[in-house]
Amino acid sequence: MQIGIIGLGRMGANMARRLARGGAQVVAYDRQDAARAALGDEHGVATVAGLAALCAQLDEGERVILMMLPAGKAIDATLDELGALVSAGDTLVDGGNSFYRDSMRRALALSQSGLRYVDAGVSGGIHGLAHGYCLMLGGTPTAVEQFVPYAQLLAPGPQTGWMHCGPSGAGHYAKMIHNGIEYGMMQAYAEGFALLKAKEEFDIDLARLAETWRHGSVVRSWLLDLCAEFLAEDGELEHIAPVVADSGEGRWTASEAIELGVPAPVIALALMARFSSQGKDDYGRRMLAMMRAKFGGHAVSRRK
Repeated sequence: MQIGIIGLGRMGANMARRLARGGAQVVAYDRQDAARAALGDEHGVATVAGLAALCAQLDEGERVILMMLPAGKAIDATLDELGALVSAGDTLVDGGNSFYRDSMRRALALSQSGLRYVDAGVSGGIHGLAHGYCLMLGGTPTAVEQFVPYAQLLAPGPQTGWMHCGPSGAGHYAKMIHNGIEYGMMQAYAEGFALLKAKEEFDIDLARLAETWRHGSVVRSWLLDLCAEFLAEDGELEHIAPVVADSGEGRWTASEAIELGVPAPVIALALMARFSSQGKDDYGRRMLAMMRAKFGGHAVSRRK
């Protein structure tokens, strides 16, 4: 079994390691020298300095190449460069968080050249190397079949943690909704623990409570496991800035809910909370303060 991997960031590098440790021969490329060097001692992984070298080192036949790149221009640019290096029958797998409609477009365009395309939603983060990745695959049955042996190595088990979700776009659509759900779950935990901390008269040990909830509670989850872990290390979190980035998939999920007319208020509000943390409602808050001052004579706090 041989596979090419393009993109050796946090996810791509660990996926290369897991595949190699599962018995696959991995040919890996990243434009950053340091990223390639980090895999230099990994048995079963050969790093190369360019896409041409990657394609040349893969055995002839129906090659499989996994791209672990940021969504958008990086994927399209890589596909353009690969166009002259791959052949009909090869399978290209996009394991990034691409917009599902972009995946549908790419699959159709590549099919005109006899190339197979798989959109692979990947979950598991930095823990995937040890515990396996959850894979949501979209594409034709033939395209997905080419990737299944590698999906079985990446997943927690050969028959668990991966799924052919449907035609092209379905894998990234499933991952988009997955991330929307994740937004809502994270927001609920954050709000709940904020309420617990605010009730100072009870002085509840949040780390111990999180650990208690991990056993038998209906709210137990991997996210709660992570909460219990970092609260045990630092329950005050005073060194953490109250700013939460959004990767884009929450926005896509909220837009999809509007387009389909399907109510998703929790996901939408969780997205808005992230915008709020980024200071994007500061002007609106200043407007609110001034309105209160004008109609009711309420005091306005001035910046120092």
